[in-house]
Amino acid sequence: MKAIDEARLEQDIHYRFDYLCEFMSFDGEDIAAIRGAIAQFAPRIPDIVAATYEKLLSYDATARHFLPRQHGYDGPLPQSLEELQSDQAQIQFRKEHLQRYLMNLIGNAFNHKTPMYLDIVGKMHTPAAGNPEIDVPLVQMNALMGVVSDVIFQVIEGLELPDATKFRLLRAWNKLLWIQNDFISRHYAREADPGEETERSTASAAV
Repeated sequence: MKAIDEARLEQDIHYRFDYLCEFMSFDGEDIAAIRGAIAQFAPRIPDIVAATYEKLLSYDATARHFLPRQHGYDGPLPQSLEELQSDQAQIQFRKEHLQRYLMNLIGNAFNHKTPMYLDIVGKMHTPAAGNPEIDVPLVQMNALMGVVSDVIFQVIEGLELPDATKFRLLRAWNKLLWIQNDFISRHYAREADPGEETERSTASAAV
């Protein structure tokens, strides 16, 4: 049985990343599978982005996070949810970010910089990144990652690849997105106060 320094998992993102990769068996074969499909996958990224934002803009709980000014954007802002449209300037700005993110994932060298990149993707959706107005609840981040993974899997299913290659690619993306989701969730983790701990203990005892 391999010993894991659990305290270090919370302090060292490189150690955390290596642990997750090892535990999920995300390895060179997975990276090769993702890169091997770039020629077919990359042209479909705009479709993935469009489908993701169609979903995000169809619920007020997710759409409202596009009203505050986004970092790096200095154009006009929508004044209400009713003004939010897929072709609105700030939405286009955010779509470009998601497109670059996906392009980065498929072309990533998966080296010592990878944990830092995945970590900032998680951090940027919280006030810890510097903008107190950007505070996306964890439930919405989980919903987003669920939609992104589902859309990606649909795209992979439609690629002209042998079934075995598709399955290998699906597994690789599944692992990678779970690792990313952990690097999102870690920024929402906090120690429970005694009252919360008591509530959990009471609830557990009642089950």
